[in-house]
Amino acid sequence: QVQLVESGGGLVQAGGSLRLSCAASGLTFSSYAMGWFRQAPGKEREFVAAISPSGGNTLYADSVKGRFTISRDNAKNMLYLQMSSLVPEAAAVYYCGADPAYRTLVLSSHGNGLDYWGKGTLVTVSS
Repeated sequence: QVQLVESGGGLVQAGGSLRLSCAASGLTFSSYAMGWFRQAPGKEREFVAAISPSGGNTLYADSVKGRFTISRDNAKNMLYLQMSSLVPEAAAVYYCGADPAYRTLVLSSHGNGLDYWGKGTLVTVSS
């Protein structure tokens, strides 16, 4: 079955950096658009970044543009999110999601309708 497993979360000071990873299995990874979403306590899940199956197209939420970088390694079935200049407001559980259609990811502000999800990794940012 399809599995998406996030890792790399943890506690970081404001202004610091963190790299999240998502290991995918059970699907033809190179055929899927991938994305990162996050959910803070008491808030709705929100879009962070998306990347097309080939990696040639990316999209970012305005709140992370210029500070976060999404990337993928199709040979390793891995998705990454490099986060820098972290602010306390970035603290959340970060989820990776997969869908065959890049359009689904970029049009879904809350990730509704994606085919597959991971269980998330917690990022805590101390001020």
